[in-house]
Amino acid sequence: MPGSPYFVAAGFACGAALSFTPFVGMHIALGCLLAWVIRASLLSAAIGTVVGNPWTFPFIWIWIYELGRWLLDETSGQVAEGLNFSEFFGTFTEAFLRFDLVYVFETAWPVFWPMVVGGIPTAVVVWVAFYFPLKPIVGAYQRRRWIRCMKQQQEARDEKTAEAGRQH
Repeated sequence: MPGSPYFVAAGFACGAALSFTPFVGMHIALGCLLAWVIRASLLSAAIGTVVGNPWTFPFIWIWIYELGRWLLDETSGQVAEGLNFSEFFGTFTEAFLRFDLVYVFETAWPVFWPMVVGGIPTAVVVWVAFYFPLKPIVGAYQRRRWIRCMKQQQEARDEKTAEAGRQH
C-alpha cells in the first residue's frame, strides 16, 4: 500500500476506532471521513473497519453500552446482558428509515445514547492502540521492501554489465 507509515497506520486506526461506535452500517463512511480529515489513507480506514465484525460486535456493544451507562452515571435502565443488540440495531434502523421518531426517541435513545457516550472514549483508545504499534511496523516493512527492490535493481544492472563484458 503506498504512502508514508503515518498515512497507512493512521488510516487503519481510523477504521478500527470507528468500528467501536454504535453507528452500524456507517463505519466505513465515518472511518474514511475521519481519515480524510487527518490526511490518512481512505483504503486503510476501510480495511481497519474489519476490526468490528460479527464476532467482535457483541463484545464491543456490551462494552460501550456499559461504559456509557457508567460515564452517564445511569444506575437505572437495562443492563447489557438483557439486551438483544442485533434485534435492537435492526429495529432502530427500520424505525429511523420510517421516521418513526416516537420509537427512536422513546425506546431506542435510552440504549443508543449510552453507546455513543461509551463509544467516543473507546474509539480514542482504540485509535491510539492501533496507530502506535502499526506505524513502526509499516515503516519497517516499507524499508525492507525498498531494500529488496534496490537489490533487485542492482542485480539487474550487474547482469547487464556482465553481458556487455562477455560480448566484447
